[in-house]
Amino acid sequence: MAKTSKVMKSSKVNEFRLWGLLLTMGGMMMMIVGLAGIVFDWGTIGRVIAIIFGAIGMVSMLVSMGVYFWAGMLSTSATVIECPECGKQTKLLGKTDRCMFCKTILTLDPNLDPGTSTPSSN
Repeated sequence: MAKTSKVMKSSKVNEFRLWGLLLTMGGMMMMIVGLAGIVFDWGTIGRVIAIIFGAIGMVSMLVSMGVYFWAGMLSTSATVIECPECGKQTKLLGKTDRCMFCKTILTLDPNLDPGTSTPSSN
């Protein structure tokens, strides 16, 4: 089996948290862009820009709150195991996941273990 790269890979819980953070930052940026329409006094079009971008930013922030809530609910029901690589306790979602700290692929199912290779029949 080919060795997978650990670069830009993380656990599923951390992936959900990352999307929540990106939605939060995007929503804040949208609201700041909307505020520019009023601050720079662009007239009536500036108010329209402020309303549109403010609404988009607010929706993004609400979706972010939902993603964080969902990640929290998943995190409470996740299986806590000790990583064999780094020795820290990490959470396992689904059949396979990655360590939150060292990004090692983890599984509780011996059939899905990436460390074992099945011999090919000729």
